[in-house]
Amino acid sequence: MDTLTAPRSDLLRRPAASRWLVPGLVALVCVLFLLSLGVGPVLLPLRAVVDGLLGMGDEAARLIVREIRLPRAILSVAIGFALGLAGASLQGLLRNPLASPSLFGAPSAAAFGAVLVIAFGVFDALSVFLPMAAMLGALLSVGLLLLIAGPRASLLVIILAGLAISSLAGAATSLALNLAPNPFAALEIAFWLLGSLEDRSMQHVFIALPFILAGCLLLFVDGRAFRALTLGEDAAASLGIQLNRVRLRVVLGVALAVGGGVAVAGTIGFVGLVAPHLVRPFVRHDPARLMWPAALAGAALLTAADILVRIIPAQNEIKVGVVTALIGAPLFIGLVFRHRRGLTGEVS
Repeated sequence: MDTLTAPRSDLLRRPAASRWLVPGLVALVCVLFLLSLGVGPVLLPLRAVVDGLLGMGDEAARLIVREIRLPRAILSVAIGFALGLAGASLQGLLRNPLASPSLFGAPSAAAFGAVLVIAFGVFDALSVFLPMAAMLGALLSVGLLLLIAGPRASLLVIILAGLAISSLAGAATSLALNLAPNPFAALEIAFWLLGSLEDRSMQHVFIALPFILAGCLLLFVDGRAFRALTLGEDAAASLGIQLNRVRLRVVLGVALAVGGGVAVAGTIGFVGLVAPHLVRPFVRHDPARLMWPAALAGAALLTAADILVRIIPAQNEIKVGVVTALIGAPLFIGLVFRHRRGLTGEVS
């Protein structure tokens, strides 16, 4: 049985483990957040971290915690939360377990929007118009996917359309690099292509957070619609779900959330795919109950990855987008094998 088409009776029964899932994930995110403030070239104990947050204690510790590590920790939680929620929402909308923002080309298209304005010197990296350009790219990519694939497309068509859009955005990014009149712009463009939270400031937080919050609010609206869609589009429509409005809200929500994150952190892949699958078994595959756990799992996953890149011994800090891809790609391969029978009609 497909994980997104379980019987409605199973969806309505709340397993005992799910009662502790959200509180447990909230606690995990809080622990990782504090750990992120203490880990780096200079290790800080928990007391120094707390004192630094409160503006007390050693001046150097306060500077490290509040000026250097706090913006990075906030962004890792916010962007991971948005990616996890976007992945769960797209999986619920399209009713397939392999849907994610990275498969649909939204991050690549958002990165292209940011790269375009950087390469030609239209705006600098801290301009408020940069996330707007990234969001426009993400919006166009997701809208184009829904237009090409259609609401009743097979999983294969959806994946192929998403890969095509992602490839097109990648080619356009390469073209922008080649045509950039300023060679020094390549240094900033590398940030968007690899994905990084290094050297972020509170200004980056103030730029990205409003758009991420707006996108997440739009995505949370349609939990009931995603549950109804497990019965099929005709049944959902008979229950009063306006599918065109649901699709539009999801498109806008993904564009805002993903575009805002990409605008300050570059392309960070696979979090939107991995996070929902980590928690789906605990909610009986209910797409409505999946949303909060998937978002929190995404926040925990990206924050843990950002901690990992700081403790891996290397001459230069490894980009967090590289780490999430190394984690997510093997899981994606495993998911393809898991659902291969449904895709090909193979009989064991």
